[in-house]
Amino acid sequence: MTLSNITNTIQLADGNQMPGLGFGTYLINDQDTMDHSIQTAWDAGYRLIDTAMLYRNEDLLGTSLQKLGLPREALFLTSKVAEIVQGYDQTMKAVEGSLKRLQTNYLDLLLIHWPVREHFFETWKALEQLKANGQVKSIGVSNYTIAHLELLALKAKEMPVVNQVEYHPYLNQQALVDYDREQNIVTEAWSPLGRRVVLDDPMIAKMAKHHQKTVAQVILRWELQHGVLPIPKSTHAERIQENAGIFDFTLAEDEMGMIDLLNKNQRTGNEPEIVYETGKQY
Repeated sequence: MTLSNITNTIQLADGNQMPGLGFGTYLINDQDTMDHSIQTAWDAGYRLIDTAMLYRNEDLLGTSLQKLGLPREALFLTSKVAEIVQGYDQTMKAVEGSLKRLQTNYLDLLLIHWPVREHFFETWKALEQLKANGQVKSIGVSNYTIAHLELLALKAKEMPVVNQVEYHPYLNQQALVDYDREQNIVTEAWSPLGRRVVLDDPMIAKMAKHHQKTVAQVILRWELQHGVLPIPKSTHAERIQENAGIFDFTLAEDEMGMIDLLNKNQRTGNEPEIVYETGKQY
């Protein structure tokens, strides 16, 4: 992934173009914060905006996009199907709800948020139909292992073009990233800064000082150079802007290797820690 600036895109296996850096909206749960964060991200050059049914903020994001007057055709909107609404009919209905909340008639990318055994193939069949209907342009998965992807291939008419997983220097999932690349699947990184745990690493701090960059910028650059698409999230304007400033320097091969060696298979948390509200409809 050789990107020279934040406006560059990469081509997915289905032929669609996707921005090489995204903006995450996890835990943004009030309208003013969403408005401010999306405006700051737009001004900084972000065009990929990532949300999910699970985050319960699709309505806030949809309102922000309308209030700010951002052109829909310039945006790349991603959402994800929650576990509680998986299965063919439920997924079809749930995505209609997402589109209404986001105030749009299509998603650029729809992912299955987490694999659910009893609805494994039916949920994917729904995504294939949603794409055929034009309600979704590209389809993919999140938190799928190699085994999940190999199982899906047994019945899928088309394979995911994206696999979004936890990825950072303490959890680099190299075998999965290699497999995704071989299958022409783009690996996206949620928690690309390891829930800030990795920001205290002294070795990366030395590299950051050498490049006159922040630790976060070095980590995001490492991910880009590995062909992984990071989706950092923040509600602080200076950090949103800082996270976009990763296209004017390059990490040397030995620096990349040194960060690779930091892997300790350390997960920093699971997104499904959000509790569903009983009776809340999708």
